[in-house]
Amino acid sequence: MKPKSLLFFFILQCSLTVPLLGTQSKTPDNGTIYRVSKQLCWGCIGESLEFLFTHNLVRATKWEPLLFWDFRLEKYARWWAMQRQADCKLQHSFPEGDFKLGENIYWGSGSTWRPSDAVRAWSEEEKYYDYATNSCREGQMCGHYTQIVWKNTRRIGCARVVCDSGDVFMTCNYDPPGNYIGERPY
Repeated sequence: MKPKSLLFFFILQCSLTVPLLGTQSKTPDNGTIYRVSKQLCWGCIGESLEFLFTHNLVRATKWEPLLFWDFRLEKYARWWAMQRQADCKLQHSFPEGDFKLGENIYWGSGSTWRPSDAVRAWSEEEKYYDYATNSCREGQMCGHYTQIVWKNTRRIGCARVVCDSGDVFMTCNYDPPGNYIGERPY
């Protein structure tokens, strides 16, 4: 947990449990606790490691160099995930064709989806990628997979958010980006 989150949690906990002088203690209802806890990033470090580890496992199958965690990319990914928290819409953070970073996005129904679930879904697109023709099977997607294993990509930053609907939105950003037309991922 980040130091700012710890401080916020401590202050919040004190404000919820310590009565003001001359007032009666009021226990927060479950709805209040739920709303506040959704704003805290309980597992940020664990989630970051899970994103990074599972990406690097996929890259290792193609003998690609390890990715390194980039906190600026994480900050960008977290900003975009927070933008999607209200609607959980499966939408990229930039207009099509106007990208500066590589980006994979994921949506899962329910709140239990983990970073490894997103990376597994993206990497399962490998079955649709044909290295000989450097293309995806007709009618299928494989760009999430090729971004993960892109030979020039070195840094990653990701975020996971539980949306207001209770579903999960995850996004990962990659630098340098991949998926250049006419180039092979590895």
